[in-house]
Amino acid sequence: MCFAVNMFAQDEIAIQDKYTAHNKGKFFVSWGGNRDSYTKSDVNFRGKDYNFTVADMKAHDKPKGYHIDYVNPANMTIPQTNFRMGYFFSDHYSVSIGWDHMKYVMTQNQIANVTGNINLPADQAGSYYNGDYNNTPVDMSQHGAQEGGIAGGNQGNPPAFLMYEHTDGLNYINTEVSRHDDISNWLGLPNIDKVQINLTEGLGAGLLYPKTNTTLLGKERHDDFHISGYGLSAKAGINFTFFKYFYLQGELKGGYINMQDIRTTQSNNDKASQDFFFLQRIIAVGGIFRI
Repeated sequence: MCFAVNMFAQDEIAIQDKYTAHNKGKFFVSWGGNRDSYTKSDVNFRGKDYNFTVADMKAHDKPKGYHIDYVNPANMTIPQTNFRMGYFFSDHYSVSIGWDHMKYVMTQNQIANVTGNINLPADQAGSYYNGDYNNTPVDMSQHGAQEGGIAGGNQGNPPAFLMYEHTDGLNYINTEVSRHDDISNWLGLPNIDKVQINLTEGLGAGLLYPKTNTTLLGKERHDDFHISGYGLSAKAGINFTFFKYFYLQGELKGGYINMQDIRTTQSNNDKASQDFFFLQRIIAVGGIFRI
């Protein structure tokens, strides 16, 4: 019995000596890429001489594929990327801050119903679209007046009715609290300092800080970063840690975005608002260490 107890105690000490056996006090940092999906959204555009809503706008992301820009310091913010850094305040829980750089592009090849009114001054190119809209179908891929009741307006060469995207980007700056559970032993991997497998889940909240590119009724775009709203999110993922300090992590992250103060043109009177749900698929690489 003494021999058995002694061996058990030695095994416990060996496990405790493993770097990966305890997380409390460790820091981590990661960098990765994402693909995004969005639900349809009603988007309201309003200004001094117009107020209309595009119903059920369809949008997609703008992937760059496998590209050197993901690791090129001069161009790392061009693709859809994810940065995160955090701290383990216990063996199983961490708190982190991150930047989810998504891209949101209105699908140009769509017919969307528009409700509201446009009454621009006659000397503006966008006055081509002046009139009242009552669930009026508008072909977003075309220039000029569409069937369904667009009335009056300038009969010259019209600008695009609308091109709308957050491509620099749909920046979700957020804080997350996450749980981490080592499942290595379940899979027969007792030497957890060489390979460790963890499940992770988390909840997050933060601000939306997009740079919105909008071509709206021929007006000059705003083209600057602006705090536009807030987001809420939840995630689940799997983490593979190698040789104590390096990891590869895959995540599914979904949430809700509400932006009620989107800048669209150079005029402070011109705004847009929308809300929608999103889903990210994320692959990231990172490091975990003690200072």
